[in-house]
This record gives sequence, C-alpha cells and structure tokens, in this order.
Amino acid sequence: MPSDLSRLAIHTMTNRPWSLAQCVHGYAAAGVSAISIWRNVLEDIDLQEASRQLTDAGLQVPALVRGGFFPAFDSSKRQTAIDDNRHCIDQAKALGAQMVVLVPGAVPGMPLNRARQQVADGIAAVLPHAQANGMRLAIEPLHPVYAADRSCINRLSEARRVCEQLQHPLLGLAVDVYHVWWDPQLETEIRLASEGGYLFGFHVCDWRTQTRDLLNDRGLMGEGCIDIKAIRNCVEATGFTGFHEVEIFSDHYWSLDQAAYIEQIKRAYLDHV
Repeated sequence: MPSDLSRLAIHTMTNRPWSLAQCVHGYAAAGVSAISIWRNVLEDIDLQEASRQLTDAGLQVPALVRGGFFPAFDSSKRQTAIDDNRHCIDQAKALGAQMVVLVPGAVPGMPLNRARQQVADGIAAVLPHAQANGMRLAIEPLHPVYAADRSCINRLSEARRVCEQLQHPLLGLAVDVYHVWWDPQLETEIRLASEGGYLFGFHVCDWRTQTRDLLNDRGLMGEGCIDIKAIRNCVEATGFTGFHEVEIFSDHYWSLDQAAYIEQIKRAYLDHV
C-alpha cells in the first residue's frame, strides 16, 4: 500500500459541490499534490487564471475529464463531438494536463460494433490535433451497465483493440477499478496494455455491494468488494509510475463537509490502495 500521499490525485468530480478554485485550495491545503479536472468546473472561468492558480498551489494535473462521446446516428452530431474533443484538447493544453480521458459514448439502438467503429473514427479525426498539442488521449472503458447510453467500450480488450487499430503513441487507455474489476481477463489485459505502451491512467474507488444508485453511489476505497490492492499491484508490476486518481461519484459524500471528506479519502487511500 502507499506509504505517503505523493501519488494521490483527486478528481474534482469527487468533490462536486466545490468550484475549481475551492478544489485547488482544498487539495493543496490537505497535502494532495495532483488534481484531475472535470470540464464542468471550467464553465465561465478564465483558463489562464485557472492555470495560474494550479501553478501557485503546486498541483500537477494528471488529466482533463472528459472528452469522447463520439457515436451518433447523425453525421452532424458526430462532427460536433469531434469539434468538442478538439476544444477539450485545447483546454487540457492550457491547464497543463497530462492527458484527456475519453468516455467513448453509446447510442441506444445502435449496434455496439458500429458504435465502436465510430469511436475509432472519431479518435482518428482528433489525433492530429492531439499530436499538434502533444496531448495524450486515454480511452476509459466503462462497466457493462453503461453500455446502452454511455460507453460501447466496456472491457480493456475493446479499448486495446482501438489503440492497436490506430497505432498512435499518444493514444492509450485508463484503468478504472470501478469499471473493470469484474473482468476475468483483467490481469492479462493490464499486461498487454502495458506491453503495447497504452497504460496511461489508473483510477480508484470502490463498488458498494448494496449500491443505491449505479451512477452516483460509488464507495470510498475499502467500502466495497473490489480488491484494489491486487489491481494496483498488477498495474505497478508493469512499471506504471503514474498517479492513483480517486474518482468517486456519490450523492452521499457530496452532501458532507468536503474538507472533512478529503481527510476520509486520504485515510482510505493509505489503508486500502
């Protein structure tokens, strides 16, 4: 398990009631050295000022979340998604983020194979802009419960195949334990992702066995059934040295005092990651 907080990053969505400025101040005050930023906190703020705040606080930015959502029946909507992903890359560059996390997207009624090809086509269309800005793109598979409308890519193997199809050094994947812990091929796929140079990110939280909501009831590490330590050991056996990013969607935790909640996150991270 980690002996200190040097590799702990927290996603701003984990502390959803806070603004970006509050997250920056709160994380720095708590001794957290990295922040992954969700785009909702960027609305109506100046990116140069946000970048200055991050620099002044000494916070690294592992990722900007989220791009993606490429599939659509209508070609104009697919183009809108491509344009938005290019804008997302611009935002990430301005904030000094190390990567953009891509949630692939899905459309009810569209066959998954067709949606997956549209994801590959969409990423191919934005890769030149990513290359021009030196920005990595990380495909994040989502749990199969989200296959209907959030992600047509549900296993690391499916994300890896897109990476193999496009063969670009700036394209990889993010391993989120919440979404992939159930996969019987998980250890093999983590190894294959690393061997291909695709292992870009690692996210942690927990799956509550008596979940009250499949979207907004994630648990703190140690509250659920995921063997987080085993997955971390598997990831790090490949040589991964990136951040452990805490990403928790929780109506319960969003209702609490957020500064006190960060202290809970730190304890859970040290004990269960």
